Amino acid sequence: MPRRSLCPRLLAAPASFRTAVRRVLGGIVLLALCCLGGVAHAGVSNSMLDVSADGRLLASANRDNGTVTLLALPSHTKVAEIKVGKKPEGVTFVGDSPLLACTVYAEDKIVLIDTDTKQVVAEIEVFDEPYGIVSTPDGQRLYATLEYPGQVVEIDVSSRAVRRTLDAGRFPRGIALAPQEGRLYVAEYLTGSVRALDIKSGAEVDFWPGTPSDNLARQIAVHPTRPKAYVPHIRSRTNVNQGEGSIVPFVTVIDTAAGEGRRRNTIPMDSFASTYVVANPWEVDISPDGKTLCAVFAGTDDMYVCNVIDDDYREIEIRKILRLGHNPRAVRFTPDSKTFYVYNTLDFNVQAFDTATLASKGKIEVCSCSLSEEVREGKILFYSALQPMVGRRWISCSSCHPDGDADGRTWQNPEGLRNTTALFGMAWTHPIHWSADRDEVQDFEHTVRSQLMQGRGLIRGKVNDSLGAPNKGLSRQLDALAAYSNSHEYTLSPHAKNGLSESAKRGKEIFFSAETRCATCHSGPFYTDSRPEKPFRLHDVGTGKDDPSELMGPKYDTPTLLGIYRTAPYLHHGKAATLEEVLTTCNPNDEHGKTSHLSKQDIADLVEFLKALPYEDPVPQAKAAGLTKIDR
Repeated sequence: MPRRSLCPRLLAAPASFRTAVRRVLGGIVLLALCCLGGVAHAGVSNSMLDVSADGRLLASANRDNGTVTLLALPSHTKVAEIKVGKKPEGVTFVGDSPLLACTVYAEDKIVLIDTDTKQVVAEIEVFDEPYGIVSTPDGQRLYATLEYPGQVVEIDVSSRAVRRTLDAGRFPRGIALAPQEGRLYVAEYLTGSVRALDIKSGAEVDFWPGTPSDNLARQIAVHPTRPKAYVPHIRSRTNVNQGEGSIVPFVTVIDTAAGEGRRRNTIPMDSFASTYVVANPWEVDISPDGKTLCAVFAGTDDMYVCNVIDDDYREIEIRKILRLGHNPRAVRFTPDSKTFYVYNTLDFNVQAFDTATLASKGKIEVCSCSLSEEVREGKILFYSALQPMVGRRWISCSSCHPDGDADGRTWQNPEGLRNTTALFGMAWTHPIHWSADRDEVQDFEHTVRSQLMQGRGLIRGKVNDSLGAPNKGLSRQLDALAAYSNSHEYTLSPHAKNGLSESAKRGKEIFFSAETRCATCHSGPFYTDSRPEKPFRLHDVGTGKDDPSELMGPKYDTPTLLGIYRTAPYLHHGKAATLEEVLTTCNPNDEHGKTSHLSKQDIADLVEFLKALPYEDPVPQAKAAGLTKIDR
C-alpha cells in the first residue's frame, strides 16, 4: 500500500492501536540494529556522570571541587582533572566527538572540554543556573536547562553560541533527548511536572503535571525503545510532622505516547522492596539494552537495581539492593550495558559494578576532598537519613534544604505555617527560624530527636534548651553539622549582571525612602536587622493573623532579601505567590512597610530592585560594619 494511503488510516486509528504498531515497529528496528552489531540509543539524560560513545572515557562533574574528571575505561585510571568553575552539575559527551560539555551552575556558563588535549576550549555564557545538559547523537547541538528563569537553551556546537532559548516551565532541572521522536523531555525541580518540547518548533507539545506534593525532581531518563520516561523525586507532604510519611520517595514512570491511555505511574520506593525504606532519590539510568534500571538514593546511601518490565503496569521489579558510599548522586551505564558506575559524591569516588553479577569492580578516586574535614563530616550528616540523624530513614535535613536551597514548600508545623527558607547567608543572619526560636544551628539537636526525624542524636548526655545555654561544644558531630549549615554563600543576582536597570534604580529609591520604610527592618548588607544579640528584633507586620493555626506569632524575625528573586512563595505562611503580592494584596493595612500609595509602575520598579538583590557581595560590607559571622 502506498505510504500516502497508510498514514491517514493509521493516524485515524485508536491511540491504543497506534501505540501497539509503534512498539512492534520499534522492536523490528531494535532487532535489525542488533543483527547489524549496533546499539539503539533513543534517548540521553542529564547526569553528573557520562560515558563516551566508544565506551573509552568516563566523565564526572565534581560539584564541591569545581572540576571535571576523566577516567580511562576499562582500566579505571584517572587521566585528567580539569578546573571548570563553581558547582558543576552536569556533563555530556558531544556525540562521538572528543568534546565534553559541562554546566557550571554557580557561574552561569557551559564549558566545552577537548578530551584529547584535556583543555577547556570554550565557555558559553547563559542567563542563570545551568543544570542538566544533553547532546544530539550527531554532536551538532547541545540542550541545557536553566533552572532560573525556567528555560532550555539550544547551543550550536560549531559556533559555540546559544542558538535558541525555549520556555520550559518553572525551575527545570532534568532533561532528556528523544531524537527519534524529535522531542526534549524536561522535568521541573519543585513540582515534578514533565513537559515535552518539540525540537523543530521549540513549542511545548505535551504536559504531565505532578501532584501538589511532588518535589525535588532533578533528572529525567528516557527508555531506549519504549515510550517511557522515568523521573526520580520525592513527595513533600506538608501537613505531616512525623518522619514516616512526611517525605516519601518515588520514581514516576511517564507514558510518553500521545492520546488516550497516557498516564503517570508513580511507584513508591519506600515499599518497593518489601519494608526496606530509602530516602532522597537523586538519579536513575536505564541500560542501553533497555533491560535494567538503577536508582540511587542519596539519603540512605544505597541503590535499587531493577529489571524493566514491558507490562505498562508494574514497569520495574526489584533485582537487588546495593549498599553504596556517602551521598550517591549519579549512575551511568556503559554503551554495551555490561557495566554501570555510581558516583559517591562525599567519598569523592566512582564505583563500578558488573551488570550481570552486580559484583563490585572497584572504586576509583575522581578528586580529592576540597572541604575541611569538619565541613565534610557535617555535610554527610546533613544528607543522611540514617542514625544518628534519623530513626526511620524517610527524611534528612537535605530533604527540605538540598544544597542550601529551599524546597518551595510551606509546612504546617506545630507552631503554625512555616515557609521553608534557604540557608544562604545564614551564618550572618542568626537567630534562626521565622520565630527566632533557635540562636545556633546546634539547637537543631532537638529536631533530630523529634518525631520528625526520630534520630538518636549527636549529643551524649544533657541537651540544653533552645535559646538556653549553648549546645555548641557539646558534640564534635553537632558542631560539624553547624559548620556545614553555615557554609552556604550567595551568588549575585542574574538580574544585575550589567548593574541595576533604570527600573531597579527607581525601585531602589523607593525602597530606601522614608515614606515606604522598607529599609527600617530590611537594613544593612544582608537587608535584615536580624542580630544574634538578645532580645531579638522581632516585628509584627500584620501577617500573623492570616493563619488560624499560628501559636508563636505575631512577631517574626526579619528575613534577608538577598536571593529573593528565586525563593517564592513569600512570607512566613507562604501566602504571597509573587513579590507583587507581598507589596499589595498581602499588605492591605501598610503594616509591612507603607506601599498602598505606590502606583503600578512604582510597584514594578520596586520589584525590579528586589529581584536584583544581591547586586554586590555583602560580605565586605558586613565585615566593615563590624558584623560577626558564625562559622559553627
